[in-house]
Amino acid sequence: MAKGREREAYADNERNEFDESTQHDDDPDPVSEIQRVIESVAQFGQYRRTQRKECHNLVRRFKLMLPLIEEVRDLNEPIPERGLAWLRNLRDSLFSAKQILRLCSQGSKIHLALECEAVMIRFHCVYEKMSQAFDDVPCDLLGISEEVQEQLELMHVQLKRARKRTDTQDIELAMDMMVVFSEEDDRNADSAIVERLAKKLELHSVDDLNIETMSIRNLAKERKWQQAESTQRIIRLLNKFKRIAGMEETNVLDDPIMPKMLQKCTSLVIPHEFLCPITLEIMTDPVIVASGQTYERESIERWFKSNHNTCPKTRQPLAHLSLAPNYALKNLIAVWCENNNFKLPKKVISLDQESCSMENIEEIPSLVESLSSIHLEEQRKAVEKIRFLSKENAENRVLVAEHGGIPPLVQLLFYPDSKIQENAVTALLNLSIDEGNKKLISKDGAIPAIIEVLENGSTVAKENSAAALFSLSMLDENKEVVGLSNGIPPLVNLLQNGTVRGKKDAATALFNLSLIHANKGRAISAGIVAPLLQLLKDINLGMIDEALSILLLLVSNPEGRQEIGQLSFIETLVDFTREGTPKNKECATSVLLELCSTNSSFTLAALQFGVYEHLVEIKQSGTNRARRKANAILDLISRSEQI
Repeated sequence: MAKGREREAYADNERNEFDESTQHDDDPDPVSEIQRVIESVAQFGQYRRTQRKECHNLVRRFKLMLPLIEEVRDLNEPIPERGLAWLRNLRDSLFSAKQILRLCSQGSKIHLALECEAVMIRFHCVYEKMSQAFDDVPCDLLGISEEVQEQLELMHVQLKRARKRTDTQDIELAMDMMVVFSEEDDRNADSAIVERLAKKLELHSVDDLNIETMSIRNLAKERKWQQAESTQRIIRLLNKFKRIAGMEETNVLDDPIMPKMLQKCTSLVIPHEFLCPITLEIMTDPVIVASGQTYERESIERWFKSNHNTCPKTRQPLAHLSLAPNYALKNLIAVWCENNNFKLPKKVISLDQESCSMENIEEIPSLVESLSSIHLEEQRKAVEKIRFLSKENAENRVLVAEHGGIPPLVQLLFYPDSKIQENAVTALLNLSIDEGNKKLISKDGAIPAIIEVLENGSTVAKENSAAALFSLSMLDENKEVVGLSNGIPPLVNLLQNGTVRGKKDAATALFNLSLIHANKGRAISAGIVAPLLQLLKDINLGMIDEALSILLLLVSNPEGRQEIGQLSFIETLVDFTREGTPKNKECATSVLLELCSTNSSFTLAALQFGVYEHLVEIKQSGTNRARRKANAILDLISRSEQI
């Protein structure tokens, strides 16, 4: 990924800002620069889904610095040189943070998802810089109050933990990206997965795809037309998304400049007067205080509850604390949002969450210790609490692992108490969302224990065991471990006999495990084909896409072709070419092509069930990929007739 300024295309948006690439250590007013950086970050648009949570966490850190800047600005005497040096160091770290935030707001969504790990490394570098900046704050020189010092200390602790965190926000998204780019012939990347991926990346509307096209062109320019293969992979996936949306495929790099409306949309700037001076977020319920200033109701009420009776912006004492709704501004914001297709954000940040984080730091070590207690009830309460905390957020997942919580959780999987077992496997599932924890969990021998729960646990425990195996098998080495540990037969059993949720969890895990060749044979030997046929016939389950996707993986295996080539299966596949959804037709045709390409008897069987006329129809009106597959089968039929 490129260093320095993120994109040439966005340079015009920054002309009135401080030039981040030419900072001067002798600048007399770093406080103003820091203030401008914080305010400019608040004007970025929505962040890309793949890094959204990380961006929100970083923006929250920015906002926590506002009281610091206000107190420094109110200092009535010149700032000593050591204080200025510290402020410049802070300024530089914030510029680095702003760069990554701009990238995650305006960059290519596909590129950010594909390079998720590399982007996370950049976040870690930013956390490192910011953490170092807060290692030695000259509070006395800058006149910082004890209240703000406590806030900065809390942020410093969080930044140190954030440096170690590697959180996978959406393991299904990560799996889909891996599948889509796993083979150049895109055999594994059937349209069901591509469509799901498009929705997860929010690239399923025409406007979204046009904006993404522009972002990819900017990416290519930023790379100076180097890394051509990587760029082409991104473009190929973009074109798949366009096909699903019914758009024409285009040569992205040669496209003309997008319309001005789209250019404006990619760099949308929220009017400054629409932002709350406290939170720097667009206001949803603006209210006027006695000084005449307008704030978001929730933020100014929180200010008053903290025993303040002044206006946060002007610092003037307020004659009263009454709030008057600013209906005129609220209407202006509503009109602006409608004209710019901007959705007001949901409120997700609270001071209670910050204090809760500190409580967890103190609570988790004692909970981990209680997991090994000789008292059953104490163990039961501890594992249930850890299950809840590990579901809450990424920092808790790191803390549980850092304090040695994984080994005792693995041991609890062997307990005869069904509730402890269920909570333990679910806690491990939650912990496994963190990439670093995946390795720790498998290293501590959890996979065989989870498979044991999958075979003999309660209904919920079986479902969560299947989900845990899927999560752990995101690492390729764990796919092999699950297969060698005989984990596929109980997954197949859950696929056949489980609840609807259990079947879905099993299908997702089996799909992921079958991405490696050895597990395809294991799944076929375990009898996976029969339950897949049942899933295809039971439309009420809503798992046709999942079943066809797994079949498309298994049909590349010789034993799999023999199983799938049974007459009942071929008849079902032909039925989908006739009356399935466009997605069903495409995938069924792909499976049939694999069968027909290897054995003429499969072709004859499909012809007996009337596949020819359905293929002709698909060739004329199917999706692009379905048309290619149908045409290939028709060519095979034509050649066999000539012989």
